[in-house]
Amino acid sequence: MTGSKKIKVSELKRFDAAEYLTDEEAIAEYLTVVLEDGDPAGLVQALGTIARARGMSQIARDSGITREALYKALRRDASPRFETISRVCQALGVRLAAVPVENAAHA
Repeated sequence: MTGSKKIKVSELKRFDAAEYLTDEEAIAEYLTVVLEDGDPAGLVQALGTIARARGMSQIARDSGITREALYKALRRDASPRFETISRVCQALGVRLAAVPVENAAHA
């Protein structure tokens, strides 16, 4: 490996999913994957990531939640009320939908 430059971990750019959530399709796919994981904290964090991608101030205005309260509600360790999740989803232009779980025994 002559001529190859070693990269230090500290020099790597931190991955931010918000940079890739550029349209509704990407946002829907991201939320679907997060929801399939079944982690409530992951859903809250994902909504926060999407809100950052869309602009936290705009989402705060559209949801009727103060910007500070929105940041607080969408932290990974937060447990927001369903009403908050619903208002954020509406402001983001997405909705959570229920779909039947496929029975693994019939696959």
